[in-house]
Amino acid sequence: MSARRKVAAAVGVAAVAGAAVALSQYVPPNERGQAVTAGDLSGSLVGAGASSQQAAMQGWTAGYSGVQPGVTVDYDPVGSGGGREQFIAGGIDFAGSDAPLDEEELVAARERCGGEVFEMPNYISPIAVVHNVPGLPELGLSPTTLARVFDGRITTWNDPAIAADNPGASLPDLQITPVNRSDESGTTENFTEYLAAAAGEAWPYEPDGEWPVAGGEAAQGNSGVVAAVAGGQGTVGYADLSQAGDLGVARIGVGGDFVAPTPDAAAAVVEGSEPLPGRGPYDFALELDRTTAESGEYPIVLVSYHLGCIGYEDQLTADLVADFMTYVTSKQGQAAAAEVAGSAPISDALRDQARTAIDAISTAS
Repeated sequence: MSARRKVAAAVGVAAVAGAAVALSQYVPPNERGQAVTAGDLSGSLVGAGASSQQAAMQGWTAGYSGVQPGVTVDYDPVGSGGGREQFIAGGIDFAGSDAPLDEEELVAARERCGGEVFEMPNYISPIAVVHNVPGLPELGLSPTTLARVFDGRITTWNDPAIAADNPGASLPDLQITPVNRSDESGTTENFTEYLAAAAGEAWPYEPDGEWPVAGGEAAQGNSGVVAAVAGGQGTVGYADLSQAGDLGVARIGVGGDFVAPTPDAAAAVVEGSEPLPGRGPYDFALELDRTTAESGEYPIVLVSYHLGCIGYEDQLTADLVADFMTYVTSKQGQAAAAEVAGSAPISDALRDQARTAIDAISTAS
């Protein structure tokens, strides 16, 4: 097993301050029948996966260390594909993933767990289309224009299609350099899922966690894409909004409007989405509505899941996973993530769903 990143050690002052909001209100999962109170647990959890969760995980680990100081939570932001792979192989206790397990992975995960798995949508955030175009602070892109930019068929920023999306804007005669993820990525899967659904024939590829278009520039992780876009000129990429920094962020065509990525606009799409069919009783994966035409909804949304077993080999791991997930899904935990990552808190309905899975976590029979 590779060396794990100690996320808690990297937490900044802002993360600690945000996570400290009303820690005394945190209620450990006594209703599970465990004699657990704040500070009673000790041990370590190891997770890995989505880099989009990295900032949120800093908030969660900082807050959780305040209620269970004897527990360490290590999280390696290797990417969603790497997290799912390591979880299925049994190398980690839980995974973060920006995409649900596919059918083959679900079968393998159940084999690893000796029974059911949980998939809880604990992190909701927009995927921002970030760009570095001098003199262009405002930019709108329709779904078809966006697809053609990332497919390499629109090559300059003053292309007529971009001009039509931005009437009156002074667009530079500057080459476009698309930047995509080099690693298998849930962010890529969500982004290509949106393009396939919303752009129609303008995006001739199936949704995939691996970038399907040759050419352009590739970078590792959300932070790598942001760094590549920031380091170039005329560059454009896609990344979790929490990591956009000072880059330009495009508004995306939805119905007759151009909508900016905000937590509220992302959460509105999630609330209108349906559960994926054919999943287990503790699997709450969603089929997101990518083609919404509702004003104020932003459809390039990332829902990042926590994946784990309903049955673990030992009671301590089961208690630790259940307790940590209780904090993550609590209002305090969601506020801690929002403070550092700008994510949208999960709804009470999603929290209630998560509670049914958390209550069921125990040792494997």
